[in-house]
Amino acid sequence: MGVEMDTNETSVELTEAENELYDRQIRLWGLESQKRLRTAKILIAGLCGLGAEITKNIILSGVNSVKLLDDKSVTEADFCSQFLAARDSLNTNRAEASLERARALNPMVDISADKEPLKKKTLEFFAQFDVVVVNGETNEELLRIDTICRELGVKFIATDVWGTFGFYFASLQKHSYVEDVIKHKIVSNPDKKKKYETVSIPTQREVEYPGYSAWLDFDIAAPSYSRKLKRNGPGILLLSVLQKFRTTYQRDPSYKSREADLELLQGIRDELLPNSALGDEALGLIFAQISPAVAVVGGVVAQEVIKVVTKMEAPHRNLFVFDPETCAGYFETIEAK
Repeated sequence: MGVEMDTNETSVELTEAENELYDRQIRLWGLESQKRLRTAKILIAGLCGLGAEITKNIILSGVNSVKLLDDKSVTEADFCSQFLAARDSLNTNRAEASLERARALNPMVDISADKEPLKKKTLEFFAQFDVVVVNGETNEELLRIDTICRELGVKFIATDVWGTFGFYFASLQKHSYVEDVIKHKIVSNPDKKKKYETVSIPTQREVEYPGYSAWLDFDIAAPSYSRKLKRNGPGILLLSVLQKFRTTYQRDPSYKSREADLELLQGIRDELLPNSALGDEALGLIFAQISPAVAVVGGVVAQEVIKVVTKMEAPHRNLFVFDPETCAGYFETIEAK
């Protein structure tokens, strides 16, 4: 059966130059999907290495506009993974320092920078966007932004990388998408045996995604979850410890104070998760943003943004964790209570 397209998203016509530039993508996910991307307005808050990786992938996909928001300055640590900021941009604003190289990636995308603190942004600001991606913030701020986005109907993704560990949480509300359902059709012939033909039928689906509060309410000590630890590893436990560290000390663990911060992390772990499966070795892998981890997590986040905008395929539900000990990612479904 056919699927009805949203008129305002797909009525836009691509120029000859856009058709040529995005030819490979159009072959991959179709013209209607590329038209949806062409109208999408994306906010990326936090231009660390992870933010740069997400920015690169989304700009190359051919969206309408990307706003880069960050009130922090470029530091030496950023050069471990932040490839959009040039070496001579040290101590300048990270969003503004990323503009030149970001624009060079795709001149057809409208890219701008905003150096005002995220905490000052209100409902009117977030209403400009279709998808909001935020990294480097506390749980309190992530919850505030998600609450605003849910009021507006804007899709929200929270993400972060510490060392070789990373995550994202997708708060997509009620999300509609098209999925190809494979069916087998009987081809009959009176003189021959029955034959079966495989057909792909585009089918519209709808999924409800809980808000960020579902993650904050998630009980990491629950017996039902502890049974999964042997299979998935302690990644979600590590996420809880790192977010608690950020909330408590208003910063992330630093390689400059590695030994002292390791003790603080161990204390938080023992407070939250006595006798847990989260060992000291994992805690030692979370200092600075390491480029390979940024590439993996940033690539996954950008792909999910593209899925959300194009409405082709189901975005994953709804928590992604990249484990530093196994160097493998997995998804966990977090339900609302």
